[in-house]
Amino acid sequence: MEALMDKLTGALGGVADKVNGWRYIIVIKNAFYALIPVIICGAFGTLFGTMVFDTQTGLAQFGPLAFLAELKPIATAVSYVTLSFLTIYVVFLMGLELGKLNEKEGFFPGIVAVMSYLAVNPSTYLATDDSGASMLVQNVLAKQYTDTKGLFLGMIIAIAAVELYCWLCKSRALNFQMPDTVPPNVSRSFSSLFPGAITVAVFATIGFAFHALTGMYLYDVIYAVVQQPLMNVVQGLPGILLLMFVAQVFWVIGIHGNQMIKPIREPLLIAAITANADAFASGHALPNIITMPFWDMYMSFGGSGCTLGLLIAIFLISKREDQKAIAKLSAPCGIFNINEPVVFGMPIMLNPILAIPFIITPLITGTIGYFATAVGFAARAVVYIPWPTPPILSAWLATAGDLGAVATQLVCIVVSILIYLPFVKISNRQQVVSYGEDAEASEA
Repeated sequence: MEALMDKLTGALGGVADKVNGWRYIIVIKNAFYALIPVIICGAFGTLFGTMVFDTQTGLAQFGPLAFLAELKPIATAVSYVTLSFLTIYVVFLMGLELGKLNEKEGFFPGIVAVMSYLAVNPSTYLATDDSGASMLVQNVLAKQYTDTKGLFLGMIIAIAAVELYCWLCKSRALNFQMPDTVPPNVSRSFSSLFPGAITVAVFATIGFAFHALTGMYLYDVIYAVVQQPLMNVVQGLPGILLLMFVAQVFWVIGIHGNQMIKPIREPLLIAAITANADAFASGHALPNIITMPFWDMYMSFGGSGCTLGLLIAIFLISKREDQKAIAKLSAPCGIFNINEPVVFGMPIMLNPILAIPFIITPLITGTIGYFATAVGFAARAVVYIPWPTPPILSAWLATAGDLGAVATQLVCIVVSILIYLPFVKISNRQQVVSYGEDAEASEA
């Protein structure tokens, strides 16, 4: 059994190393790391717009505070310039990161990526007024190309454009040589002139040719064939549970599970919460149950594996001083959903007893959260809250003050404690047996 576990650990570890070392995975992860402040800023713009400045749902509905409604355009502007332009920011940041990996410093790779992405999208929009009359508006960029609906096309174009640009930069024939007296910054700018222009022209030509041949834009195909099907899989309960299961298995063998699934999880679940935030701000029905806050609220409270339940179970029944000591040290971090001290200190990693509840608990609590939300007991998340937000507060903020979500998260915490309790008891017995055997050996 031990040999089999070693083989499995080695095999999964090798897969993890290859995935984490792939240049495009690095680029995607770094870009989304950099975007976290933007997303949170936009989320709080939505939160304040609805809970403070709105005359129907916010503090502005009360007479003495009615003046707050006049300030709503501020929150609307913050939300718009953040959440409605996520694809543009992702494309630019991915261009920067891939440029660095190709040893092209500066901002120009990011600019090339953005220009190439914009070049494949139309600059016209067919607008329809209330009477049903249509009018073609020119020199505009429709919202679906800048918000999260264009995310996957943007990621593809960013990678392809910067790779082409960096490859063209290696050609001496395309490098514009300047005299030595010209400042280095100016010289570098001119050396990027022809590779950048050719790259943008290539993608503009691809966009034009694709539309001429098919009558559709690249956005239409990528969204319908790639992004929407993936969104549908993750929005289904089996899909999100499978993603969580994979993450937990990697944690158990000592690999950061969230890092492994981040390139898949982040684009889809961030797109889902952004769509909810837009719908909420517009007064429309919220489209998505499973979002990034859903993951944090119901499947990762206390950290991966819902280890807040483990800490409480240890405080309740553990007889092991080593577990109690680790739990005391880990509790302050666990409140803010940081649980590396538990995972590696308990340890849960490669521990056949605690690994079982560590894997199954988020699957069960996620199922509870899903059905509570699906039946309408808990509201759908509308605010992308920071992941270290403590439980209970996280549910209240993410759902714009819904008590059903708070109650559901409380139920999930209680369930997690009940799941971990028998395994903590088993770990107590194992230590007692171990000490008994040691005592018998010493007497002999």
